[in-house]
Amino acid sequence: MRTRLLLAAGAVAAWLLPYGLDSYAIHVVDVILIFAILAIGLGLAMGIAGQVNLAQVAVFGVGAYVTAILTTRAGLGFWVAAVLAVLATVVIGLVIGVPALRVQSHYLGIVTLGLALAFTSWVTNAQASGGAEGISGIPVPELPGVDLSSEYLYYYLELIVFAILLAFGLFVVRTSLGRRMRAMRDDALAAGSLGAEVPVLRMAAFLLASVYGGLGGVLYAGLIRYVAPESFNIANMFLLLGMVIIGGRQSLVGCVVGAVGLALVREALVDHPQIAQIAYGSVVVLVVVFAPTGLAGLPVRVRSAVARRRGRQGAAARLKPFQPYDPEPSRRDGETILQVDRVTKQFRGLKALDDVSLTVAAGEIRGVVGPNGSGKTTLFNVISGLYKPTRGRVRFRDADRTGDAPYRLARAGLSRTFQNLRLFGDLTVEENILVARDRSRTWESWRYLLRPISVLRRDRELHRHARDVLDRYGLAEFAALAPKSLPYGIQRRVEIARAVAAGPALLLLDEPAAGLNGEEVRQLAEIVRSIRDSGITVIIIEHNMGLVMTLCERVTVLAGGRIIADGTPAEVARTPAVIEAYLGDSMTAGDLPPISEVTR
Repeated sequence: MRTRLLLAAGAVAAWLLPYGLDSYAIHVVDVILIFAILAIGLGLAMGIAGQVNLAQVAVFGVGAYVTAILTTRAGLGFWVAAVLAVLATVVIGLVIGVPALRVQSHYLGIVTLGLALAFTSWVTNAQASGGAEGISGIPVPELPGVDLSSEYLYYYLELIVFAILLAFGLFVVRTSLGRRMRAMRDDALAAGSLGAEVPVLRMAAFLLASVYGGLGGVLYAGLIRYVAPESFNIANMFLLLGMVIIGGRQSLVGCVVGAVGLALVREALVDHPQIAQIAYGSVVVLVVVFAPTGLAGLPVRVRSAVARRRGRQGAAARLKPFQPYDPEPSRRDGETILQVDRVTKQFRGLKALDDVSLTVAAGEIRGVVGPNGSGKTTLFNVISGLYKPTRGRVRFRDADRTGDAPYRLARAGLSRTFQNLRLFGDLTVEENILVARDRSRTWESWRYLLRPISVLRRDRELHRHARDVLDRYGLAEFAALAPKSLPYGIQRRVEIARAVAAGPALLLLDEPAAGLNGEEVRQLAEIVRSIRDSGITVIIIEHNMGLVMTLCERVTVLAGGRIIADGTPAEVARTPAVIEAYLGDSMTAGDLPPISEVTR
């Protein structure tokens, strides 16, 4: 109710704002609204999806210039030109996003900045764009009964477009598409391993940003009715970047706050451009160092600090017992679910895997053990698509999956955990589960425009399934907390719950008992057995030999990248090569204690 009242009050204030402003002030407000739209688009790409995009001002320029060229030289009406301009920016946005498929981080920033510089150079010198003089005489947009030559009335057009775009952006962020983008931002590798189509999501982020940039350009052309290169230069790009960083790039509302605040500061310092540039740079540096989540993140940081001071940072909640799955009566045990055929993985001079062959039957718990550096995690990375083998084949569920992308394997029914926790730290525990549970395809995002109700309905269903998972794993009390605020043992259980929530046929567990105490290891064994009984085949890498020997039906031992033993725990424990690999050649098989002692 409080949120609704604040929204209603804000809407009323925004609607009545022009009544207290003179002609110059309303022009400033009109420009601020356009920059707020641009900031939302940049926030979606950079803050939500984690894609560094320094070409947003170029997309803004494309929208404005295409509108200007089509209306003044092709004789098209303003709104027809506007639609074509937005379509042109979508194409340009996808072109700008292509480098994101190969490079990330500051490298992507350098590439997109280069594209922005290329655009500025083109419009400054090309005859079609009017060169340095730009294009004037853009017609006034026409609406029946509304004179949009008045900047007071034009404000209401901008306000309606702004409200729609902000609402749509928030809708995206808080539903499945936005969650997958945020997961990709936090850890693209883990997101891909859960089925998120990372390459397509990156392109979708640039597409969304380009739509916002194009609409901002169209509105700018209709407001100013004149376009020139200086409106789309690099200085304005960094001003826009400053708006997003200061407001909080992970919050669309924060991006709007940053746009309004920095635009007002720029207006106040319009007569002192040198001081303004220093002020912008100083504020951005201070925000990055002392408030990396921007103004929008300050309330959360304050609440977290108060909670830590009072000793209530998530530690008060208790982990409830795991509720076992009902056994799956129709399991097809014994069939081959995974076949690794003579796989070799070489990193330049290092051969991490050497002619490894492995067959795993459906319904079993297979252990993979070996000394540090023996190639266990490399084997998992090859199976799950993180590494492409140098030689050999991987077949999963009767299909050749050698070199498939992790998200394709995840959608085929393979899920995994990691040796080092790879939870999405800026998502809640429930959102981590939701990302794994979501099997929708990115290309289905057209539903956000044409069938938003179906998106909301599906999201409610996902939340229901996620709550069931949280209840089963005893994590319901931690649903709204960030995983990084929880004890290590609980984080391990969250990761296992997330991997199983993806609905796999084969689950890879990479050292799940690492860092757990004795009681937590006992609970882990119960969880793994129950997961297997529910119809999921499990392969587990583990250094805790007691857990491996009591939990696994078969054990595969690696040493130096090669398989040195494969069989039942009792057979493996008596293999001389295994004894030598673990204990050295000074101990013989006769010196090994009885198997009951090993398993104990």
